[in-house]
Amino acid sequence: MVFNVSEWQGPLRLTDVDERPKFPLTVTHETVCIDQLGKVLKPCQIKKRPTIEWEGMDPKKLYTVILTDPDVPSKNDRSMAQWHHYLVVNVNGNDLNSGTTLTEYVGSGAGKDTGLHRYTWLVYEQTTPLKCDEPFLSDRTAKGREKFDAAGFRKKYGLGPPVAGACFQAEWDESVPELYKQMGVA
Repeated sequence: MVFNVSEWQGPLRLTDVDERPKFPLTVTHETVCIDQLGKVLKPCQIKKRPTIEWEGMDPKKLYTVILTDPDVPSKNDRSMAQWHHYLVVNVNGNDLNSGTTLTEYVGSGAGKDTGLHRYTWLVYEQTTPLKCDEPFLSDRTAKGREKFDAAGFRKKYGLGPPVAGACFQAEWDESVPELYKQMGVA
């Protein structure tokens, strides 16, 4: 995958990215790989937590990984943006199981008739292990995921610029009501 600066700043403008990532992030789900910026996926394809890879990853370093949706409830009404789908710190290299999960992974849950939502994966290198005061959010709750600020989190914990990133788009499909039920949302 090759980055094109205009893809990060043009029509797919990733509003929750305060700085363009250095490397493209490859995100691999069971049946699909996010290998290009803005790829359109279905929520049913990304229900389970993926694996991640990027050039320059050092298995001896610690990283923070964030997944957000800046289009909640829609691109025209971003009153709940950024809604975070995943947040894990102290990840050894790209081994997501090694980190401290602050927000458990949930896949795309774009509301019906709200169109395509943009989803942004960001990886930040840490200089030291983080002790975060953020509340733990399980994959069974939506409460507390709204109005997340990736740039604010980065600043609060002294993270540098993103070392890797990816974005994809998704809209409602028949699997979304199952996710809503899991999270206790009508």
